[in-house]
Amino acid sequence: MGKLINIDNGGTLTDIWVLDGNKSYRTKTITTPYDLSKCFFEGLKKISADIYGKEDLAALLQSTDHIRYSTTQGTNALVERKGPALGLIVDTAAREWLDQSDQQAGLLKNLVGERIATLDSSQGDEAFRAALTEAVNQLSAGGASRIVVACMEGDYAATEKRIAAAMLRAFPRHLLGSVPVLYANTLCQNADPNIRVWTALLNAFLHPAMERFLYNTENELQRYKVRHPLLVYRNDGYSGRVAKTIALKTYSSGPRGGSEGALAYARHYNLGRVITVDVGGTTTDIGLVENDAIRSHRLGHVEGVKCDYALADIVSVGVGGGSIIKVVEGAIRVGPESVGGAPGPACFSMGGEEATITDALLVTGLLDPATYFGGKLNLSKDKAEAAIRRNVADPLGISVNQACQQMTKAWADLIAKGIAEFCDVDDNTVLMAFGGGGPMGIAAVAESAGVDTVLIPRLSAVFSAHGIGFSDIAHSASALVQSSTKVEDVVAGLRERVLRDMHTEGYSEDECQLEAWYESGDRLVDCSVDELPKVAGKAGEGVRIGLRAVKKIDHATLEGGSEPSPQPAQIGSNRELVDPQGASHAVPVIAVEGQQPGAEGQGPAVLEEAFWTCSVPADWHYRFTGNGDIFLKSNKGQ
Repeated sequence: MGKLINIDNGGTLTDIWVLDGNKSYRTKTITTPYDLSKCFFEGLKKISADIYGKEDLAALLQSTDHIRYSTTQGTNALVERKGPALGLIVDTAAREWLDQSDQQAGLLKNLVGERIATLDSSQGDEAFRAALTEAVNQLSAGGASRIVVACMEGDYAATEKRIAAAMLRAFPRHLLGSVPVLYANTLCQNADPNIRVWTALLNAFLHPAMERFLYNTENELQRYKVRHPLLVYRNDGYSGRVAKTIALKTYSSGPRGGSEGALAYARHYNLGRVITVDVGGTTTDIGLVENDAIRSHRLGHVEGVKCDYALADIVSVGVGGGSIIKVVEGAIRVGPESVGGAPGPACFSMGGEEATITDALLVTGLLDPATYFGGKLNLSKDKAEAAIRRNVADPLGISVNQACQQMTKAWADLIAKGIAEFCDVDDNTVLMAFGGGGPMGIAAVAESAGVDTVLIPRLSAVFSAHGIGFSDIAHSASALVQSSTKVEDVVAGLRERVLRDMHTEGYSEDECQLEAWYESGDRLVDCSVDELPKVAGKAGEGVRIGLRAVKKIDHATLEGGSEPSPQPAQIGSNRELVDPQGASHAVPVIAVEGQQPGAEGQGPAVLEEAFWTCSVPADWHYRFTGNGDIFLKSNKGQ
C-alpha cells in the first residue's frame, strides 16, 4: 500500500499528516490566502524533507495512494462575511419564504443585500424574457457577481428550468463577463422554499474560491503523475474527487475531520460525552461526540439556517489564535476579525499591527521563540508588546502584563460562552482540545465552562488532518419516496447513481460496500439495503431514503489500550512566566515527545511539542496515556 496524505487548510495555518504503513509524519505551514496552492505545495515539500531527509516532492507524490484535502476557508468566509456579492431572482414579491428571524435577515443582508429581483412567471414568453433581462441587468448593476434563482410557488422546478432556458438565450455562457447562475432545484427538491433558497445561496457563496483553488491544484498534481485524483473531504465524513463535490458539503469539513478523530478517541478511551474544541487561527469550532456518534442534523445548520444536506452539528465561534483583540467602548473585544496567516499576529514580524492572544502568550512567557513552530518562525516580543500597549493596555489605562491577563480571560470566556450556547455540560463531559491553538488556554476555557477533564491528543496540532485518517471514500444519493412510487425502482436508480460516481473514482462495484439509510424526523437511521422497501412502505408517503457506496481504505490506529503504570514526568527545562504584576515565576517545561506512557505531574507546568504549547495551572494534574495523549484533570473540589 502507498502513503495516505491528509491536508487540513485553515485560515492561518495549513496542517499536513502522512500515514506510511505504521509510521506517521506531520507538519504545518502558514496559509497563503492569496494563493492556497502555494501553502499546499510548500507543506508537501516540508513533509517530504521530514520523510526522506531532503526535499523530494516527486518521490512523495508518486508513492502516495490518496491525497485528501479539507478546509475551513468556507467557514471562515461566512464568519467574516468575505465572499462574492450574490444576486437573487425569485418568483414572488412576498417574503413568506424567509423565516423572520434576526439571524436569517442579517445573513440575507450580508450575502444578498438589496440585490433581489422578482420575476412574474405567469407572463408570456416574450414578456417573460424581457423581464428576465431586466432582472439580470438590475442585479449586475447592483454588483452581483453570481446569481441564484430560487422559485417558491407551484412547480418551482419547471419554472426554474424555464428561466434557465431563457437565460442561456439571453446571456450565452461563452460571452466575456457572463455571470454564473445557480438554480436551487439542481441542489435540492425540499418542499420547504426556505431550505431550498438557503441551500442555493450558501453553496453559491462558497463555490468560487473552492473551485479556483481545487482545480488549479489538481492540474498541478497531474504534473507529478499522482496515482489518483485529489480528493475533497466533506462534512458527511467521507471523501470524493473535486468534480463530484458540492461546495456546501465542504463547509466545516476540517472540523468534521476533528470530530471523526474524536469519535475514534472516545471509543479508544471509553468516553461517553466529548465536546470538541478545535482552535484555529480565525475560528474555534465546537462539536459533540455522544453515545458513540457525532452529533449531526438531517438538515444541516449553517450560520443558524437550515440547508438540505445532513451536516455534523459544528458551530464556529469567531475567536482563534489570530483573532484581533482590541478595546471597544471601554471593554475588550475578541474577534471575529482575524489577522490570518498574512500578515499574522504582530509578533510574526510580517507587518501585522493588531494584538492577538498569540502576542499575549508570547509576552507572558508561555510561548518560547526558540521552540514555537518548531523553532522555524521568528517571534518578536517587542512587536507583540507594542501592539498590546497600543490596542489594549493604553486604551484601558493598565500595564501590558495586566492587559495580557485580561486578554487571555476574555479569549477563554468567549470560547466557553460558545460551548454553553452549543450544548449542556455535565459531570461526564470531557473537553477535547486540538488545533494549533487548542491546548494553549484549554484549562482556562474548561474552568470558565465548568468542565474538570480535558483530553489533548498527541497529534493535537494536526488533529483534523489526522482525524480524516479514520474515514473512507464514498458517494451517496437520496430520493423522496411517494406512495405511488415503486420503492424497488427508486433503490435501483440510487444504486446506479452511487456506483457510477464510485466508478469515476476508479472503483468497481465489487470493491465497494453499499450502505443504506432513511430519514426519521431530524436524523438519519442506518439500515440494510434489503430493508429499504419495507421501511419506505411502512413510513408512507414522503419518506426520504438513501444509498451510499463506500470504498474502504487504510485507517489510522491508536495504541496503548491498557492503563500504563504511573511515573514522574521528565522535566526538560524551566520557563519564566510573568504574572499581571510583572513578577517572574519559574515553571517546569515538559517536552511531550520525550515522555513515557504513564508520565504524570502537577501544575503549574508547560506542556510543549513542536507545534503546540499548553499551560497547566497550579490546581490541575496531567497524565500521559499509552498512545502519547494527555489527560488534564482539575483538582478543585477534591
